[in-house]
Amino acid sequence: MDPRSIRRLLKTVVWRQKGLPCSFPCEFLQHFSSGAEGWTEHLSWARGGGLVHKLAAIDPSTTVEIGAIIHEHVQVGPHSHIGSGSVVGPRVTIGSHSTLWYNVSLQNSCIGNHCAIHCGVCIGQDGFGFFVDDQGNMIKKPQAWTLSVFSFLCSWRDTVIGDHTKIDNQVQIGHNVVIGHSCMICGQAGLGGSSTIGDFVVLGGKCGVADHISIVSKVRIAAKSGVTRNITKPGDYAGFPAVPAAEWRRSMARFCKLGQGTRAHLGMVD
Repeated sequence: MDPRSIRRLLKTVVWRQKGLPCSFPCEFLQHFSSGAEGWTEHLSWARGGGLVHKLAAIDPSTTVEIGAIIHEHVQVGPHSHIGSGSVVGPRVTIGSHSTLWYNVSLQNSCIGNHCAIHCGVCIGQDGFGFFVDDQGNMIKKPQAWTLSVFSFLCSWRDTVIGDHTKIDNQVQIGHNVVIGHSCMICGQAGLGGSSTIGDFVVLGGKCGVADHISIVSKVRIAAKSGVTRNITKPGDYAGFPAVPAAEWRRSMARFCKLGQGTRAHLGMVD
């Protein structure tokens, strides 16, 4: 079934459950239930009206709002909330008291307890991995691993985000990344694949961490910095490549003085 038909179906279900007049023909629903392969196994969830697969294990106290879709073998703990428009892919696990707001997409992931995932977030999608073969062809590299949003460690193949870690908008986290607990990752930051971030780490806006980089706990990276080497000592870092913040400030001071001397030598006046 094409996306337009799915949206039409969901709108029809919403209108009928609210008792509103519906201009869509009943034959459409009959065609959907009888001829749409794979969708006949989804039932309307009593607590919210969303569509839940028969093979999903959903706690009765969980709310699945109208327009949300939960696929097969999904497990959701008690008192969680799935917002309208959200899609939970096969074999995803969601803990208790977690909230998915509107239009969230989950695949290949495991969400812990008391997590809040805001509108429009996509987690667990296929990674950006390619290689060039001997003939010069661009080949897609499989990226089918699991993303876990909780504190205990998984195997190196999984992407793990620890408890109480806050992630701002437009943040890119690569595959096989491990992030500790109580970290703060500000907007437009990017973490390369297989990088490891300790606990209580702060990444400023637009800063980047190269792949396979390790950062110890209690490190703060200034905005627009680039981490190209492992950071083994706690503290503040800045610049590109990122160095201890005090060293970066001294370098900038010398650079500014050099610029002033050059302008004076050329007779330029500010």
